[in-house]
Amino acid sequence: MTQPPLFTEPVTLKRLESHLWEAANILRGSPVDRTDWKSYILPLLFFKRICDVWDEEYQETVELYGEDFADEHRFQIPADCHWQDVRETPSNVGTALQNAMHCIEAANQAHLYGVFGDAQWSNKERLPDPLLKDLIEHFSSLPLGNKNVASDIIGDAYEYLIKQFADATNNKAGEFYTPRSVVRLMVDILNPQEGETIYDPAAGTGGMLLAAVEHVRANGGDPRTFFGKLYGQEKNLTTSSVARMNLLLHGIEDFAVERGDTLRQPVFTDPASGGLATFDCVIANPPFSLEQWGREVWE
Repeated sequence: MTQPPLFTEPVTLKRLESHLWEAANILRGSPVDRTDWKSYILPLLFFKRICDVWDEEYQETVELYGEDFADEHRFQIPADCHWQDVRETPSNVGTALQNAMHCIEAANQAHLYGVFGDAQWSNKERLPDPLLKDLIEHFSSLPLGNKNVASDIIGDAYEYLIKQFADATNNKAGEFYTPRSVVRLMVDILNPQEGETIYDPAAGTGGMLLAAVEHVRANGGDPRTFFGKLYGQEKNLTTSSVARMNLLLHGIEDFAVERGDTLRQPVFTDPASGGLATFDCVIANPPFSLEQWGREVWE
């Protein structure tokens, strides 16, 4: 792998938002349906971000110690699985990308297992090599490390992209996205406090959990008191992956967002009682129009 040059120019939120939406425009007119854009664009953003951060950590560690150490990295990037390795792949790019993502998940199981979702990267009818190369080159043109983009900026840009995808899909948006004005109102009413456990049984893209953290920060509290106390469950595989990437990009690492049907197969239990877990705060915008929601289980 050829080490890419490190840039120090800060990237503004406006520039990053524009850059990300241009990535979506590359898929416009392609075999990828617009309802699936998020399944490809969001994982690419996350992959590029963690690799750029890894490069910064590598440079800093080598300058300090003369060699690299795995413990100095937030996430591990196995050999031949870096963004630059995929970028330099001449053919079968989708397969190389998919393999890299799977290996990164396996090397970081505690935080990243399954985080990239299940997009069909190796399906050349959907993503031919030239199209995927265009996407990769587009993302390669902008540095996304910590020196260029703070976690709050990239987190806000990620949320912007989620909203844009929701607007583009119109009637399907409610399956994974709640308008942020509604989220803020609900969180203000709930008024979560420092250190409380918060659960969203219909987590979607994680917006309500993030809003709860931001609510405490805006009121002078320490958001780190929520680490290890944010819980969510989401039935849709892609959406649950989006939620986890969303939290990680906002700098939150210690949380539990699990995939599964909240009513039929609730994930979170209380080891002491053997029953369902309880939480200080519960907030959700469940899919009210869902007809087959599991009534038979509870009757």
